[in-house]
Amino acid sequence: MENIKPKTIMFSGGGTGGPVTPLLAIAAELIKDDSSLNLIFIGTKTGPVKDLVADFKGKEIKFLSISSGKWRRYFSIHNFLDIFKIIAAFWQSLKILKKEKPDLVISAGGFVSVPLIWAAACRRIPILIHQQDIRAGLANRLMAPFARVITVTFDKSLIDYGPRAILTGNPLRDINFYATRGVATRNRYSLALDVPLILIIGGGTGSLAINNLIFDCLPDLLSNFQVIHLVGQGKKSATIINSARYQAYEFLSQDEVLGLMAAADLVISRCGFGVLTELSALAKPVILIPIPNSHQEDNAAIFKNKAASIVLSQNGLTSTKLLAEITSVLGDSKLRGALSRNINKLMKPDAAKNIAAIIWEMIK
Repeated sequence: MENIKPKTIMFSGGGTGGPVTPLLAIAAELIKDDSSLNLIFIGTKTGPVKDLVADFKGKEIKFLSISSGKWRRYFSIHNFLDIFKIIAAFWQSLKILKKEKPDLVISAGGFVSVPLIWAAACRRIPILIHQQDIRAGLANRLMAPFARVITVTFDKSLIDYGPRAILTGNPLRDINFYATRGVATRNRYSLALDVPLILIIGGGTGSLAINNLIFDCLPDLLSNFQVIHLVGQGKKSATIINSARYQAYEFLSQDEVLGLMAAADLVISRCGFGVLTELSALAKPVILIPIPNSHQEDNAAIFKNKAASIVLSQNGLTSTKLLAEITSVLGDSKLRGALSRNINKLMKPDAAKNIAAIIWEMIK
């Protein structure tokens, strides 16, 4: 009998966790169809990406790192220095592609992906780009001309990318398991069952701005609520109050975060579309604080216009205003119910399955 060589799929995305979670959702769907697949993830040496990939359940994903530069939309000497990093990453990518021989390369954004996609195009390897956010980022705009297919979350992106774009929604792992694990998660973290729980997520690398707002109002916050706070690596405060109602973590696995989302009565979050998709699937009341002057403001506007979340601008936001908003939401069960119902309607289901089907067509 002829031996059929297993297919190899290469993923790449982000210096943060945002572009990684949809790629891992796609990977999980692909190995349901073919457990013999070879999976490779290309990322940076630093940041949470390597840990997220290592935490993937079901099959080992080989992680390889390359240099990473980026282009900033403001004057910086780093723009010139990073040109050399991008050139180095391109040659590193060519070497990796020659050795690993992937059948397909997939990216969901992030500057680490750009030289890899350019190198894949040079070697005529099929490329799929996924556009999560409603506003196309610079990295995706640099990669899209080389992609055979661009899967998108929103109708608007069909106009942005033209005939190669396919509306799929944003891929997400099957998280129905976590929806029923709220009590078990609270017990595991020694959280009271009768005290409202607030989960604070500052994005894959944390948010100093959100952290400082929370630190400033923490004593008042803990008089009525309990808090799990994902502060980001290296961003713990030495002056954090010592309380049984407050737990701060620099990093938690995606499984742990999903369990805590399910357990939370309210989530405070940045607006990357990976976490927004998870919050939508779990029907969680959420206060969104987008990064100012970024694509996250466009993401947040969608949720605000659909009455699916409370959106606060970071500009001018004080700890007093944030505390008042948190207290208002947690004191109004009708509002929380409406937010929960509305956010649950926003996301297109089966995105990971739809994208997996497209991938199989591309590599047949």
